[in-house]
Amino acid sequence: MSRGNPLKLAVVSAGLSVPSSTRLLADRLAEAVSRQSAEDGREVKTEFVELRDLAVGIANNLVTGFPAATLAQAIETVVEADGLIAVTPIFSASYSGLFKSFFDVIDRDALTGKAVLIAATGGSARHALALEHALRPLFAYLRAVVVPTAVFAASEDWGGGGDPLTDALTNRIDRSAGELAGLMRDRPGGTRPALDEDPVVPFELQLAALRPGGARPGPPAGK
Repeated sequence: MSRGNPLKLAVVSAGLSVPSSTRLLADRLAEAVSRQSAEDGREVKTEFVELRDLAVGIANNLVTGFPAATLAQAIETVVEADGLIAVTPIFSASYSGLFKSFFDVIDRDALTGKAVLIAATGGSARHALALEHALRPLFAYLRAVVVPTAVFAASEDWGGGGDPLTDALTNRIDRSAGELAGLMRDRPGGTRPALDEDPVVPFELQLAALRPGGARPGPPAGK
């Protein structure tokens, strides 16, 4: 049984081809978040933002400073969501220019406190660290709350037609989705208590305590 209003999940995909492995990964992540939220009694309403369709509008916004209606709607979808899945292909060892440009046109304070799951696709597993040296710092700068588990899918992680996935990738999808579902649930209107302003216990430890099986940590030793 669903409790309360549906949680809003925005999914940004920067894939360029059709079909796109980036969109396939975004789909799998969104499905996993919805499934795990449903198991906890929360319904999730998912909206996808395909940056491929917004490329011209993003470029115009960078030049003029004003978004077209379709781009403005996409930005609103991301800003108003309880949680965000952001997936990009890796080009030249970093996120794509289209992916970065979209987040450049969003107000720098608009994602403060937003629960975000970062993911990427690439031809080789050697590009996986781009999640940590490029995407995670980007969303840290935007003051979002990024889940600990990032997801990278290399070509070898996909079977014929994109299915089935390797067990390792499936497990990583499920783990990261659970982390995002937990953070979304803990937002205002969720089922768990809101984070308090504890002057002793760090904010990161408060987040950890809210995860399934987590225990509220006490003050550091000697304080």
